Amino acid sequence: MTAAEAALAGTTRPGGSEILAHLHARKADFVAFLERLTLVESPSLEPQTQDRARAVIAERLQAMGFRTLKLSGRKNGGNLYARPRVRARSAPLQLLIGHYDTVWPLGTLKEMPFAVEGNMVRGPGVYDMKGGITQIVFALEALRYFGVELPVTPVFFANSDEEIGSRESTLHIRRLARRAARAFVLEPSLGRDGKLKTARKGVGRFSVRIKGQAAHAGLDPEKGASAILELSHVVQALFALNDAEKGVTVNVGTIEGGLRPNVIAPESGAVADVRVRTQEDAERVTAAIHGLKPTVPGTSLTVEGGIGRPALEPTPRNRQLWGLAQKLSAEIGLELGEGLAGGGSDGNTTSLYTATLDGLGPVGDGAHAPHEFLYLNETLERTALLALLLAAPPLEAVE
Repeated sequence: MTAAEAALAGTTRPGGSEILAHLHARKADFVAFLERLTLVESPSLEPQTQDRARAVIAERLQAMGFRTLKLSGRKNGGNLYARPRVRARSAPLQLLIGHYDTVWPLGTLKEMPFAVEGNMVRGPGVYDMKGGITQIVFALEALRYFGVELPVTPVFFANSDEEIGSRESTLHIRRLARRAARAFVLEPSLGRDGKLKTARKGVGRFSVRIKGQAAHAGLDPEKGASAILELSHVVQALFALNDAEKGVTVNVGTIEGGLRPNVIAPESGAVADVRVRTQEDAERVTAAIHGLKPTVPGTSLTVEGGIGRPALEPTPRNRQLWGLAQKLSAEIGLELGEGLAGGGSDGNTTSLYTATLDGLGPVGDGAHAPHEFLYLNETLERTALLALLLAAPPLEAVE
């Protein structure tokens, strides 16, 4: 038995089945809080809506003895940071990550009302990821109910710009992740069978602008240099970077250019989405795109952009945390699966600095889709698992 396992064996806490039974007894409260949070619509692109959602969460955390702070952004709706008012200064930290912004515009509730249909809960953002926020609240409340003294101090961070790339909040996430022994990300699980996201692709965006020379297409075509012709070569070069075996995807999603049909195009442009599994591929693809050269005489090109969210890779410390989740899930009769997610999250960032487990959020389907829902009983199981993970002692350090 390792030192970490010995510490786990000696931790005083209720069994997983007891925690799960407690959460099932609070099912109505769970749904009521989720409904309250869902009814406060909080679209990413309307930052003035975020204060109410943040207040709903902060109020609940404060009632548990947390000190809450609003960390403001210049363009986003601000972020919520919380830590216990009373804590052991020398204890390691564990980071709980969530976001309270959604992709849904104001008024969506009229078309997608909050509803409970048997074991399914529907509504805009219940799956991605107000359900995950609710899990954090109820996992912490369950541990408090049982009087569990956590050997790793929980700190909570939720942002309001995750759905638009966490551009302002990433600075806070990096700072917290550097200090944390581990991070739990409450993004929705993967697929209806609820796989944890033990790997995520890195995500980038690149813009290519091309300048040519305008000329009359009928009278003086030889005096022009077509930016659109050059763009056609660039688009093919970008698509040629796709590598299914390595999991590299490069997609030119938008193009533009030209003035009129009878004018040789003086300008054009394209925007490409890039997804990679590893930092090595990120560097290789980034170099290839920034290394593009024009082939049509008289044209020039510039490239901007890069990989904004690095890949969440199955590092040894991440695998160690996954192993702990597998072990603890047995206490509640849960068989965990794992998978690779093509989209990014704030877990991509935390994984650079600390052991990270993503996809601990709701089991369900329909992120960003009209049929968005979560399975209530299965999501309560994940809440119990989160509580067990939070109560676990620090793991032995691995590279």
